[in-house]
Amino acid sequence: MMDKDLLRPFVEEWLSSWAGNHPETLINFYTQDAFYLDPANSKGLKGEVQLFAYFKKLLRKNPNWKWTAEEIFKTEKGFTLKWMAEIPIGQENLIIYGLDIVELTDDKISRNEVYFDRHDWIMRMTNK
Repeated sequence: MMDKDLLRPFVEEWLSSWAGNHPETLINFYTQDAFYLDPANSKGLKGEVQLFAYFKKLLRKNPNWKWTAEEIFKTEKGFTLKWMAEIPIGQENLIIYGLDIVELTDDKISRNEVYFDRHDWIMRMTNK
């Protein structure tokens, strides 16, 4: 289990890897058999091949978004993260708050469940 002192630097490095369209950096935070679930993948994705394909597509479409850790709660298997995302859409930034439930195995993410309301994001993307 990751030491509490290492948790914040891990989370900040992981969140920064979501920006800049570098899926090969992001995938390195996950175990080869990781499970990932978010509002766009309600049944989840399993394993490096599925996650990498999804991350490539998602990061390519959103290279300039920014993720910030608001609060980190250590859990028995990993952590729960309250985050804020700034998502550029046209000339404005959409601010979204959400929650990740993360399980770690050997200091890599083995399970990542992402929860947020994507209504405003979808509406702005379709009305762009």
